[in-house]
Amino acid sequence: MVNKCLATKFACCILNQSILFMEIKDPGTVIGHVFLKDSFSQWLGIELVDIKEGYSKIKMLVREEMMNGLNVVHGGIAFSLGDSAFAFACNSRNNLSLALETSISFLKPVFVGDTLIAEAKEIRNGRSTGVYLVEIKNQHEQLIALFKGTCYRTGKNLI
Repeated sequence: MVNKCLATKFACCILNQSILFMEIKDPGTVIGHVFLKDSFSQWLGIELVDIKEGYSKIKMLVREEMMNGLNVVHGGIAFSLGDSAFAFACNSRNNLSLALETSISFLKPVFVGDTLIAEAKEIRNGRSTGVYLVEIKNQHEQLIALFKGTCYRTGKNLI
């Protein structure tokens, strides 16, 4: 009975020839904990919509102060939303994961008053790396950007 209990509360992985035991936590609990300390995502006005293992869906409202000097919404806003969705998805297993590489393709303009929804999906969940694709859409379901991220898994618990 003890082995069954341990198997349900801990995950074992081998990283750099060391055996690591990581406590399994509910993805929503893990990301809720991270989000509480994420001042930038909070400043953006991000709301958590759905969190699962290897998946996140978040949204935000585009505000006037997010405009750039060319009178359009700054590209960093969509990038930051995609980056947050990526971070929440790749850290959802309570394994501290850090970005190795990210990129974005902008497909449509964003306007003040738009609601942006970012949905991050895991493409590959490797032992030490993960790859994620984030679709960013507006309130009309129009695809406005595609964000891709690769993360490195440190093997350390977040909580």
